[in-house]
Amino acid sequence: MRKALFLDRDGTLILDKCYLSDPAGVELIPGVVEGLRRVRTLGYLLFLHTNQSGIGRGYYTLEDAVRCNERMEELIALPPVPLFADICIAPESSDQPVVYRKPSPRFLLESIRRHGLDPAQCWMVGDRESDIRAGLNAGIRAAALCTGELTRGDWERLGFPDVPVYPDFGGFAASLG
Repeated sequence: MRKALFLDRDGTLILDKCYLSDPAGVELIPGVVEGLRRVRTLGYLLFLHTNQSGIGRGYYTLEDAVRCNERMEELIALPPVPLFADICIAPESSDQPVVYRKPSPRFLLESIRRHGLDPAQCWMVGDRESDIRAGLNAGIRAAALCTGELTRGDWERLGFPDVPVYPDFGGFAASLG
């Protein structure tokens, strides 16, 4: 069975610009490319799981979100292409019925089945409580990053005792053996 990382986008891989719809605004967080290169050499499959409530709110379209993802992959520039084994763009806003919006584990569970992944070797990595809850709800490990709004102290106050906290994705990637 294979191992995988489920990665949030905004605040984890790219700077969170709140309702990003223009690919020109995509900026990688420092250390992301090196971290992704490392986890790929360790044999992890990569999955992108991003909440994009701006679609459900009518601020931008699914096509806009796809173009931002494509720009992110261009900036990352790691072969082989595509970088991600699968991508889930959850378009629901917080006032709409939840299907894939994190903390729903649905995308993670479907991907684990479809790709023959070993849940014991899978991680959900993100910068928000909903990212961490999605991973835990799916029965996989989760890692919290301090590249968004939450600090290490915030994570400690949220009370996830078994969830390691890292300054950024590069720090998480360096911790994997």
